[in-house]
Amino acid sequence: MPPLAETPQETDARRRYAVVGTGHRAQMYVDAVLGPHRDAARVVAWCEPNPVRAAYYDDLVRAAGEAPVPTYAPDDLEAMIARERVDAVVVTTPDHTHADVVARVLAAGADVVLEKPMTTTGRGCRTIADAVAAHGRDVVVTFNYRYSPRNTALKRLIADGEIGEVTAVHFEWVLDTVHGADYFRRWHRDKESSGGLLVHKSSHHVDLVNWWVGDVPDLVFARGGLRFYGPDGARPAGERPARGTRGAPDGPTADAPRDRFLLDLADDPRLADLYLGAEAHDGYRRDQDPFAAGVTIEDTAAVLVQYARGALLTYSLTAYGPWEGYRVSVTGTRGRAELEVVERGAVVVGPDGRPVLDPSAQEAAASGPVRPRGERLVVQRHWEEAREVPIPVGQGAHGGGDAMLLRDVFRGAGDDPLGRPAGWRDGLLAAGVGIAANRSLETGQPVRVKDAVGGAA
Repeated sequence: MPPLAETPQETDARRRYAVVGTGHRAQMYVDAVLGPHRDAARVVAWCEPNPVRAAYYDDLVRAAGEAPVPTYAPDDLEAMIARERVDAVVVTTPDHTHADVVARVLAAGADVVLEKPMTTTGRGCRTIADAVAAHGRDVVVTFNYRYSPRNTALKRLIADGEIGEVTAVHFEWVLDTVHGADYFRRWHRDKESSGGLLVHKSSHHVDLVNWWVGDVPDLVFARGGLRFYGPDGARPAGERPARGTRGAPDGPTADAPRDRFLLDLADDPRLADLYLGAEAHDGYRRDQDPFAAGVTIEDTAAVLVQYARGALLTYSLTAYGPWEGYRVSVTGTRGRAELEVVERGAVVVGPDGRPVLDPSAQEAAASGPVRPRGERLVVQRHWEEAREVPIPVGQGAHGGGDAMLLRDVFRGAGDDPLGRPAGWRDGLLAAGVGIAANRSLETGQPVRVKDAVGGAA
C-alpha cells in the first residue's frame, strides 16, 4: 500500500475516480478523463496487481500533464477509497470478479461505473443487489450500444408507436474471424471467468432488446456449442498451418504459411506494452491459440426469450463469420422495422499473411466484390410501402455510442427521454438472460430469469 502522505488543502473540485483493473478496456475511460472530460473528472488511483499494466497507464497520465497517481493492490481497495477520497470507481476487471469488487466499493462508500456484463452468476447478481440495498450508492452499467445513433433511431421509432405493440424480435449477431477469434485467445475462453459469450457479449444485445421493447425478459431456452474453435473445431484442414507463435520452431515457413488466426502481440505496440511484458508478473497469455485445448465457451448459440408482456425474441450468435455486424427485425401489431448494420464488411489477408483490419485497406486489398459497410433502418406499416428512416452519422467507436456514453458517465445524464443511461437492474436483466441461457444449455430445459439470478430481479 502506498504510504500515507500529507497533502495540501484540496482545491480541485473535479470528481475523483479510481480505476480497478488496468487492462485493455480501462483505456476508454482513462482517455475520457484525461481528454474531453478532464474539467469534470480526474483519476486519483489505480487498483491493479500487475506493475507493468499500471505503469502503462502512469505513462498516459504523465503525457496528459496530470500528477502521477498511486497504485494499490486488490486487497487494499477499501483503503484506497478512503485514503484517496474516491467518489467513484471504474471497474474493468475480469467479469467473474465484478460482483465482489462492486460490493466492496459500495460498502466503502463510493459509486461504481461498471463495464458490462454486470456479473456472470446468479450468486453475483444477488451479491450486487444486496450491496445496493444495503449501501444506497449509484451503480452505472456502461451499455454503450444504447447510445449508437442507429440503435437510438430504432428505439425512438418503437417508442413513438410506429409499429404498434411489439410481438416478436429476431436478432442475429455475427462476429468475424478477427473479433470473434479474440475471445478464444484470452481469458474469455474460460466460462468460469467470463460466463461465456452468452453473458459477456450477448448482454450487450439482450440489453438492447430489453430497452427497445421496454419489457422484462421472463423465460429462456437455449441451444449451442463449440463448432469452430477449440481442438475439435470445424476449421477446414487446408486452413491448418503450423501452430507456432513468437518465432517458435514450428512457426511459419515457406511450406507452412503464417496462421491467420494467430495473434502476434509484437505487431501492436499497445498490446505489447499492456500484456507482453506483463506476463512475467502474472503468467497471463493474451495471445493463446484459439484452437488449443481449454476452451469451455460456445462459439455458436441460439436463444429463445419470452418477455413478460408476451413478446418473443429469437437470438442467434456466431463468432466466426466472414463479416461482422447484426440484423434486427422487430414486428409489432401495426408493422415491422428492420435494422441492418455492417461493422466490417470483410476480413482479407495482406501480402504478409496477416489479416488487414482497416476497412478501406480491406476493400482495396480484396479481390472481387466486398460486402459494403453501412447501416440501414427500414420501417413498413401494414397497408403501406416500406420507407427508409434516416440515421444520424455517429463519430467514433461503437457507431458513435462511446463518446455519448462517456459524456453521461462523467458529466451526468440529465433528463433523457429515451432512457439510455443504464443502472444495476438493467445490467442484472441483461446478464440474467445469459446466465439463464447457460443453465438451459446444461439442463436442456427452459429457465426463468428470476430463478437464474437468485431472485434478485
